Amino acid sequence: MAGSPARDGAHRQTGAEQGEAQRVDIDALFRQLDSSPAGLSAAEAAARLSRYGPNALAEEHTSTLRRLLGYFWGPIPWMIEVAALLSALVRHWDDFAIILVLLLFNAAVGFWQEYKASNALEALKRQLALQARVRRDGNWSAIEASALVPGDVVRLRLGDIIPADARLFDDGYLAVDQSALTGESLPVNKGAGELVYSGSVARQGEMTAVVTATGSETFFGRTAGLVQRAGAASHFQKAVLAIGDYLIYLSLALVTILIVVQLFRHAPLLELVQFALILTVASIPVAMPAVLSVTMAVGALALSKMKAIVSRLQSIEEMAGVDILCSDKTGTLTQNQLTLGEPEVFAARDAGDLILAAALASRAENGDAIDLAVLGGLDDSSALAAYTQTAFTPFDPVHKRTEAQIRAQDGSSFRVSKGAPQVILALANPDRDTAQRAASAIDASAEKGYRTLGVARTDADGNWQFLGILPLFDPPREDSAQTLRDAGAHGIAVKMVTGDNAAIAREIAGKLGLGREIQPASALFGDEGKQVPADLAERIERADGFAQVFPEHKYAIVKALQSRGHLVAMTGDGVNDAPALKQADVGIAVSGATDAARAAADLILTAPGLSTIVSAVQEARRIFERMNSYAIYRITETIRIMIFVVLAMIVFNFYPITAIMIILLAFFNDVPIMAIAYDNTALSPHPVRWDMQRVITVSTVMGVVGTLGSFLMLFLAVDWLHLSVAKVQTYIFLKMAVAGHLTLFVARSRSWYFLRPFPAPIMIWAAVSTKLAATVLCAYGFGLVTPISWPEIGLVWGYAIVWSFLTDAAKVSVYRHLDRSAKRHRNFLATVGTHLHRRH
Repeated sequence: MAGSPARDGAHRQTGAEQGEAQRVDIDALFRQLDSSPAGLSAAEAAARLSRYGPNALAEEHTSTLRRLLGYFWGPIPWMIEVAALLSALVRHWDDFAIILVLLLFNAAVGFWQEYKASNALEALKRQLALQARVRRDGNWSAIEASALVPGDVVRLRLGDIIPADARLFDDGYLAVDQSALTGESLPVNKGAGELVYSGSVARQGEMTAVVTATGSETFFGRTAGLVQRAGAASHFQKAVLAIGDYLIYLSLALVTILIVVQLFRHAPLLELVQFALILTVASIPVAMPAVLSVTMAVGALALSKMKAIVSRLQSIEEMAGVDILCSDKTGTLTQNQLTLGEPEVFAARDAGDLILAAALASRAENGDAIDLAVLGGLDDSSALAAYTQTAFTPFDPVHKRTEAQIRAQDGSSFRVSKGAPQVILALANPDRDTAQRAASAIDASAEKGYRTLGVARTDADGNWQFLGILPLFDPPREDSAQTLRDAGAHGIAVKMVTGDNAAIAREIAGKLGLGREIQPASALFGDEGKQVPADLAERIERADGFAQVFPEHKYAIVKALQSRGHLVAMTGDGVNDAPALKQADVGIAVSGATDAARAAADLILTAPGLSTIVSAVQEARRIFERMNSYAIYRITETIRIMIFVVLAMIVFNFYPITAIMIILLAFFNDVPIMAIAYDNTALSPHPVRWDMQRVITVSTVMGVVGTLGSFLMLFLAVDWLHLSVAKVQTYIFLKMAVAGHLTLFVARSRSWYFLRPFPAPIMIWAAVSTKLAATVLCAYGFGLVTPISWPEIGLVWGYAIVWSFLTDAAKVSVYRHLDRSAKRHRNFLATVGTHLHRRH
């Protein structure tokens, strides 16, 4: 557990406070840290590393063996294991072998999917700062950042990632980009006595600092602590549990009835219990988690080709139902690159002349964000070739301007300066009207959230002339507006979440068409941002975006929206986004995101911007439809098998299907069903979620219709064809095998199953091949079933196909009834809402 002997209250600084950052007595800090400007000795550093731990976040690891064994532990695996044991006790070795294969297959598929997802996450968890320059034993050297300890003296300069929280203490200054931490696009100037955060980037200057906190005690580390506490329950897991509970309770109730009736008939106890267990295992959706995981894994592979990496399979299903997208502004909706706005010209000849003067007062090699923005604003950069910069004074926090001595091609010389408008105005000392006009222009830009630069140049007499004002802003990405429109078309409301001030947020939101109802986080949460009362949740739901937020604010915003029944996606790229990314139903780390954001995210974009999200949503909804189809199919199959077998045994007093046939059915129906992962599906224009009432209603009706079909087949075989029990069992087995995939084709569509979208070829061939295998088995027996003739096989096939149309008709009728009921319910709610609104 990394730590710090100097817990510092300045960790929660935001952009609004950066100008008032706490300065501390450096000598007192060195005494508190038991260090000095010469740094620590190697021996002392080693001792502190042992005491405080590495400068890294603690991670919990579960061994591969333990994860694998977990798939053999639990209610469903126990039932399969007991069934295998009973098969061995009664010496049914065929049953024993097939049950064992079923158990290993389910464990292998589940483990492999989890293992791949786990490896993807591990590969993404890398340290933000890999190397640091540290002074130990009086000498400077480069070490791994994970070896830093409180009290170490480090050197920070242009381009460095700050390796730990530290206090600056020598002369000079450091311009620090904290956008990954605070969400603000502009670098912050830091001086002696001020705190710099782990994970931020030095953009200009060079200073020495003493490390005050490492690992989990840094700003980044404490943010990661929120990540560890965050986490929303998976709707996928809830759906699987709901389906599983329904089928388990149904199966156990029917099996109990079966056992009680058969015991009264003096059936052999051990054989009866073994059959009941096998029937229960075949009826409970043992393979459902594996089938759904494979479906999502195939979808994850498709998404990776769209430049979106899935780190948590369940997030695909969650994405299909997302109806609110909380998007970070800086670097996500915007370019995270300062750009010139419309210039306000004063003494300059025109806007081009004004920008040229500002460019002459800049230096590209300094890497300063403002200088690069000004130079990027030139229509023709070759215009600079006509001038030579003979002297240059860089920006510093005291003078707040740059100045350059320029020599033109004609030999004349002049000076140019750019900087804070008030400083440049004081330098040029213009007349009152000019000063008032400049003040109005500055205020107008401030209302839009723009930062402004004043530009001045000396005339032939050496007097400063105020040339004009250059607004600076972080422009939206070119694809952001279209992406947001696409999101709206897919039923997703977008809310902007940013650390910048409300004026900037409103301006960007207006340009992107998001709406201008931007709420400052302080107005919603106060200082803590941890508790979200119900009325605040409603205000959060109505807002278009949020400004000046802390990490815990973002986390609370997501939780508030979830409390209102929304499925929430959160995009981000910085450390500050990580808790909300983790808490969100779908956390999306955009291209260029920090490792902290990637580790917390469910979906990691490798292409710039948000356009990939729309493609991901479309793919997620297709995947969801495949999973929904499979869930309906699996419940239908359970009802078809369970109710039929139990009632048939009670009515006819013989096993209508043998134990080994039940196990073979599970293979014929579930193993090739993996092909559903590639099925063609309709695309919903709206968010889709698990509607368990609809799923269970549709599947129950289909299951009952299928049960009636099996009973009719049994009646025909016994009373009309007068077949032996062994042949009747083969008839029923083949009928259930053929009808199994036909039921899937019925379940995969809400309309008639012979209409578009047609099944994928791989799904058709999977169904055909397994049914042919079942047909050959019934024709030749192979010692597992009693063979029947080919005309009898044709009769069973024809019967199953005809009955599938009756099942399809029942399904379509149920969907139409449910749709009409849902429409009436929506109309009723709309009427009530309108009435209440009018009264209010």
